[in-house]
Amino acid sequence: MRVDLHNHTTYCNHANGSMESYMQKASSLGIDIFGFSCHAPMRFDEKYRMSFADLPNYLAQIPKAYESMEVLCALEVDYILGREDLLDKSVLDSNVDYLIGSVHFLDDWGFDNPEFIGKWQKMGVFATWDKYLSSLQGMAKTGYFQIAGHFDLPKLFGDVMPQNLYAKMEETLHIMKDMDMVLEVNAAGLRKDIKEQYPSREILKKAKEIGLDITMGSDAHDTCQVGFGYEECLKILKDIGFNKLAIFRKKQKFLVDLD
Repeated sequence: MRVDLHNHTTYCNHANGSMESYMQKASSLGIDIFGFSCHAPMRFDEKYRMSFADLPNYLAQIPKAYESMEVLCALEVDYILGREDLLDKSVLDSNVDYLIGSVHFLDDWGFDNPEFIGKWQKMGVFATWDKYLSSLQGMAKTGYFQIAGHFDLPKLFGDVMPQNLYAKMEETLHIMKDMDMVLEVNAAGLRKDIKEQYPSREILKKAKEIGLDITMGSDAHDTCQVGFGYEECLKILKDIGFNKLAIFRKKQKFLVDLD
């Protein structure tokens, strides 16, 4: 099975292309199971996400299938450590197949946004990664999310995780395993300065050792990005020894053969 569970729509206000064009592209690439996962509504950074008013329309427009391809419905939800009050019940209880929990903000700093890259120098690489990992742990412990999005996202500009945080990284993976979360292999990093999928090969090896299930996503924000980097990620996963991918239907996990 070929799986791509992380794709965006125009509802998030920073993606291009119709749902039809995304599904058509995915189907043409031989994707068997395709998921839409638009940025969920939140009373924070509202310019770059779906509105609460649009949520019912978004959910209603996603079909169950397209040609021979199964289509799943999801949301990518921002988790901000210390701002759990922003997690809205209408999002968490929405009728979706899965929720992707992602960390894009440390307090009010969008660390992956080039517009605010100058704050990296003020915050420092170690402190940024340390707080990011604490945020991932907090996100996992809520129990709300099925998939952990782009696990090592802060590396996108080239500042990789300091070696003295690898024990905390492993602890984070163990917490996700304990919460039965799935680790996403996200190809978007191949389009960034780092030129590497999220997470790194080293982290994926540790995830395999721990026994974490994985899934795949292109994190497409444009039709041309659907399926981007799939073959490269697939080779890495097979080299490490993964042979199954996780999918979700109504938040219930199923494993399919990796292809």
